[in-house]
Amino acid sequence: MVPFEQLLAWSVKIAIGFVLLMTTVAYLSLIERRLLAFIQMRYGPNRVGPFGLFQPIADGLKFIFKEDVIPLDADKFLYVMAPALSLVPALMTFVLIPVGGEVTVPFLDRPITLYVTSINVGLLAVLAMTGMGVYGIVMAGYASNNKYSLLGGLRSSAQLVSYELAMSLSIIGVLIQAGSLDLVTIVERQGGAWGLGWHVFWFQPIGFFVFLISMIAETNRAPFDLPEAESELVAGFHTEYSSMKFAMFFIAEYANMVTAAAMATTLFLGGWQGPGVAQIPWLGPVYFVLKMALFLFLYVWLRASSPRLRYDQLMNFGWKFLLPLALVNVVLSATLGLWF
Repeated sequence: MVPFEQLLAWSVKIAIGFVLLMTTVAYLSLIERRLLAFIQMRYGPNRVGPFGLFQPIADGLKFIFKEDVIPLDADKFLYVMAPALSLVPALMTFVLIPVGGEVTVPFLDRPITLYVTSINVGLLAVLAMTGMGVYGIVMAGYASNNKYSLLGGLRSSAQLVSYELAMSLSIIGVLIQAGSLDLVTIVERQGGAWGLGWHVFWFQPIGFFVFLISMIAETNRAPFDLPEAESELVAGFHTEYSSMKFAMFFIAEYANMVTAAAMATTLFLGGWQGPGVAQIPWLGPVYFVLKMALFLFLYVWLRASSPRLRYDQLMNFGWKFLLPLALVNVVLSATLGLWF
């Protein structure tokens, strides 16, 4: 039986993580709009509160009070289930992602770990949960009984299957070097070279490149945002959604962005590792957040500057370039693993 103190610690960590994740998602939408406005030389949202800081609250209230419309010919059960199936796995993944190592809190008599739990197949669990999101998108496309939604759902399923394969292969080099599927262990193995023994610097630049491109495609972001291409499909798989159901898809997309950035940081950029972490453990979460912010800025920058690919270009790039490159990286990683 699990001790009460352990259950309490898990509950507190989950609650804090959920609040921080939802706050990050809310303000990530504001930061994206402000950065896009800056890049396009215009003003972003800056009227609701000082510097527009209350804009996410206004957006949330708007979603809550909007009318919830369900199309007459929709499959109502699947239509209602689809947003939940997209959102829940997106939020669950952060249970396994380590934000920091072991730190000391002044008012507690023992050190605490800055992650909810650690399991020996943590990476497989995260990949399984992130792969569940495509079912919600396909379900939404089918259940809406709308041709644009159906096309968006079909595009998304083909895209995610194609790029999931390259992304999974790009991680194998990391597993060969780390020798573990536990995310905490993977981060700890990158602590050498004064906290700069990150995989991207040591034998995994190709894997990092493949993972980076694949994670952008997996989250349906520009220039790979074909499932919700406004110029062709109105809004794609969520054309028929409104009110909080649309907001759930919206939250799931941004939560997946945060998860993808956290996974890239954990696997290739050393997670919380960095100079001085051994002496000052609280530097770890700071490094982790800064590395994640770099990836999230890249998402926005690509959206502001990259044209959308044609669908045939998208599929050719995934199958004819990224997949062979990921296989080459597996062979190189295995060879280096034998030598070193």
